[in-house]
Amino acid sequence: MQAPPFTWAGVRHGFLRAQPLGAGVLIYGLVFGILATEARLSALEAVLMSIFVYSGSAQMAALQVMREGAALLPLLATVLLMNARYLLYGAAMYPWLGGAPPAQSYSSLFFLGDANWALSMAERERGQDDAGFVLGSGLAMFLPWVGGTLAGRLMGGLIPDPASLGMDFMLVAFSAALMMGMWRSRADLWPVLAALAAGLVLVPMLSAGWVIVIAALAAGAAGALMHRP
Repeated sequence: MQAPPFTWAGVRHGFLRAQPLGAGVLIYGLVFGILATEARLSALEAVLMSIFVYSGSAQMAALQVMREGAALLPLLATVLLMNARYLLYGAAMYPWLGGAPPAQSYSSLFFLGDANWALSMAERERGQDDAGFVLGSGLAMFLPWVGGTLAGRLMGGLIPDPASLGMDFMLVAFSAALMMGMWRSRADLWPVLAALAAGLVLVPMLSAGWVIVIAALAAGAAGALMHRP
């Protein structure tokens, strides 16, 4: 497989192209940092979580699980299931990164997120062939996310009850926005209904961590059935 070009010009182009999205990521990071205070994470723990988990939806879900004092297993399962979509994201990047040297491909995948993945795919459809775009746009998302997390955690003590400002609704709002961005047809409604049904049944019986895990599995099973050959 012939490697696509990977240049610093492409990195710069991706970084600049993604700047309009950076403000939203910064705000999201601030909210996560503030909620991390409520979950009793230190500033270092919150920042390390944002660096190595690097998923707003997974981190918000993990905070909800941690606030309820759930065990380690549902916490890990929640993060893994919420981030399972990155397997598909990475596969979609193969035409760009499959032939690139490991240092370039793995660094680009490390900084891959929802926003820059969607932006990169759109750029590729428009004829962009420089794989450096993926790394540059990823850095443009990663830096405000980590910076926002630190700032939010440091100012978290100034907000005694983040839930009173609706900040605990961020996970629901982000998940809904992500779902609408990926919506293709009415068939996509079935996984949503499967997760909703599982959640409604299980909320009175299980902790939030297991509800999220089982609802995600129900949605995945419904999606697999819908696309079964």
